[in-house]
Amino acid sequence: MSHDPLHISQRALAVDASGIRKVFDLAARLKDPINLSIGQPDFDVPVEARNAACEAIQSGHNAYTQTQGIAPLRKRLQDDLSRELGRDVGEVLITSGVSGGLLLAILATVDPGDEVVFLDPYFVMYKHLVALAGGVPVPVDSDPDFRFDPDRVEKAISPRTRMLLLDSPANPTGIVMTEDEVVAAAELARRHGLLIVSDEIYAPFLYDAPGGRLPSAARHYENTLVLRGFSKSHAMTGWRLGYAAGPTPILQQMTKLQQYTFVCAPSPLQVAALTAVDLDMGWARDAYRRKRDLVVETIGKSFELARPAGAFYAFPRAPRGMSGTDFAQAALDRNVLLIPGNVFSAHDTHFRISYATSDEKLAEGCRILCELAAG
Repeated sequence: MSHDPLHISQRALAVDASGIRKVFDLAARLKDPINLSIGQPDFDVPVEARNAACEAIQSGHNAYTQTQGIAPLRKRLQDDLSRELGRDVGEVLITSGVSGGLLLAILATVDPGDEVVFLDPYFVMYKHLVALAGGVPVPVDSDPDFRFDPDRVEKAISPRTRMLLLDSPANPTGIVMTEDEVVAAAELARRHGLLIVSDEIYAPFLYDAPGGRLPSAARHYENTLVLRGFSKSHAMTGWRLGYAAGPTPILQQMTKLQQYTFVCAPSPLQVAALTAVDLDMGWARDAYRRKRDLVVETIGKSFELARPAGAFYAFPRAPRGMSGTDFAQAALDRNVLLIPGNVFSAHDTHFRISYATSDEKLAEGCRILCELAAG
């Protein structure tokens, strides 16, 4: 019996190519577009961290580290996170980005047929990573305000539900869960015996939170796995550095699975992260708050918009009579790159703006979008 040597697995075929990557590739071919599509900071890695990475390479930090990451970085992150959350968070695992942490967490906890509940709209990886593990993604519609509604979420929970996946500040909406909402999420998880995975990669970009503190389910529910990283806060998207903290049995399984997948996070960059954690990045948060305000003040006059309070995204509704895809195409015809909402949602009613670009490009892009909305 012969087989096709170029056979592609059903697992791979079930995953669509990322709509964001398609726009990323398109941007590379256009001449000087107004790129409001990619979630990547428009500043470079701070020079102190770059120098520390170069020094780490030159001084020989180029071999494998322990699977769980270098001890000084794990200890520092454990101390900082424990202080923030008001309790000992236990061991920390250094991951290859938050995306790597998500994959390990899902592989460690989701069996075939298990369900994972999260809000729609959602970060594009959630649905596909759950499906890759053989799980069943269960998006819960949060339109029109994109808030966490415990009644809606509870209706989606079944005996097969294993995980409640939270994203705050959220991609693509910029919505930040309130303290009451994370308490409600924790109570739901406790009542139904669920693990909470809290994706907090955008925690450093909070604009309206009291005291600048992120409301986190980990403060209220011990069975919460927190995922954070350096990609957005320090513009280290290509460094692939994240970390996970949570229940010890799950961290142990994630560490074991990392041995057979990522092996370890990049060694010299872990060393450089020890410099990065001491840098004051408040200037970046302040810059993006101003950009957020610019978007709200301009786009908010012409589009229905849930006010973003974190991250660097806005998720306006497309003008009446147009889908998100239609509007993204109209914007492309004016050399403005957006992501249509159906990349993040079962609905194609919105579009995502990333305001991680220069003030000049952002202002010009918003002006063009408002012109398009006016017809």
